Amino acid sequence: MTKKTVPLAEQLRPQKLEEVVGQRHLIGSGKPLTRMLDKGQIYSMIFWGAPGSGKTTLSYILAKSCDIPFVALSAIFSGVADLRKVFEKAQSTFEGEEKSTLLFVDEIHRFNRSQQDSFLPYVEKGIITLIGATTENPSFELNGALLSRCQVFTLHRLSAEDLSEILSRAETYLGKPLPLTQAARELLIDLADGDGRALLNLVDVISKEVPAEPFDPVKLTELVTRRAPLYDKSQEGHYNLISALHKSLRGSDPDAALYWFARMLEGGEDPLYIGRRMIRFASEDVGLADPQALVQALAGVEAYERLGSPEGELALAQSLIYLATAPKSNALYRAFPKALKEARSSGSLMPPKHILNAPTGLMKQEGYGEGYIYDHDTPEGFSGQSYFPEKIDRKTFYHPVERGFEREIQKRLAYWQKLRSRYRDNKEDNKKIV
Repeated sequence: MTKKTVPLAEQLRPQKLEEVVGQRHLIGSGKPLTRMLDKGQIYSMIFWGAPGSGKTTLSYILAKSCDIPFVALSAIFSGVADLRKVFEKAQSTFEGEEKSTLLFVDEIHRFNRSQQDSFLPYVEKGIITLIGATTENPSFELNGALLSRCQVFTLHRLSAEDLSEILSRAETYLGKPLPLTQAARELLIDLADGDGRALLNLVDVISKEVPAEPFDPVKLTELVTRRAPLYDKSQEGHYNLISALHKSLRGSDPDAALYWFARMLEGGEDPLYIGRRMIRFASEDVGLADPQALVQALAGVEAYERLGSPEGELALAQSLIYLATAPKSNALYRAFPKALKEARSSGSLMPPKHILNAPTGLMKQEGYGEGYIYDHDTPEGFSGQSYFPEKIDRKTFYHPVERGFEREIQKRLAYWQKLRSRYRDNKEDNKKIV
């Protein structure tokens, strides 16, 4: 195979950890993967991440750094017989050379439960050091027994900055800048949607063009469409088009959203996959700016499930247009991770005692339920009490925007904050009187 026939993504595959773009939570001074290499000790692990985030690359880099036999399998193309051969050879190597065999399994979630169970004794005894790569949630797709013997590392989708760095590296490697306007470069990054491999595949296409003028966004879209008319619903085309659909919805462009929706259907995409993405979009990008968005998305999916294709596709199109024309807010999307971060950092703090029930005498003696104010008994139906653990100051995770229904929510929150301040001031005044 000549260099010209090797995909650009393969030509530019990093060979060292320091060459990997992104995943700064795993790579760098004191980070988990770097520490492993520094110690020269690789443990069984699972890489969980989206396509193009670097799972295979990291696995091969780790394998090259170890002075142990290495075997790579794809769960898509391998079966019980292939696994048996690997296990037998690994057993022989372990007994003869006292070395573990590093086994990389791509798409490990494709193995069924019994196939996954077959790894257990070999991983348990150290005969095999397993590195599995998966795009699916390991908690749902992998056996608990296998997971308990592996560290799970989550790989994040590449950021726009990461993709820009990859794009610059590609241009340096090719020895020329791509013929793109700045707006087209930004569109190219958006089309990649966090997938480094998808980006390099697009660069491969663009680099072979010699236009009279740099491509603008319209010409770039035409080029990508013309050069990649086939839609592979399991690879790059799938992620590029769903990204275009999602961005069109976020950009409140119902016509563009309908176009990408039609493109995906024409390519053979499962309409319910698009429906699930619309449900996610309703919470992620519309949220409480229009609470009906989630209802509409769910209704569209339910209608499709009842009617099937092609009749049900019209219901999905209706939901699509509703989402595109709804007011947008990511306040909910931003609030939830903040709450998760706080919950993880605060540990196992108990709720404040005044909001705990006291079904036993001992619990009453311990102060459970003492001082609780029943909100409905107050004139405003709002007591203003704290519901956070006593060792945590009140936090604000959710910041509604000045759009759609969230404008009304903002008014309510401001009103409650006013009542809460009054409650706190009255409490302080009572303390002074006592």
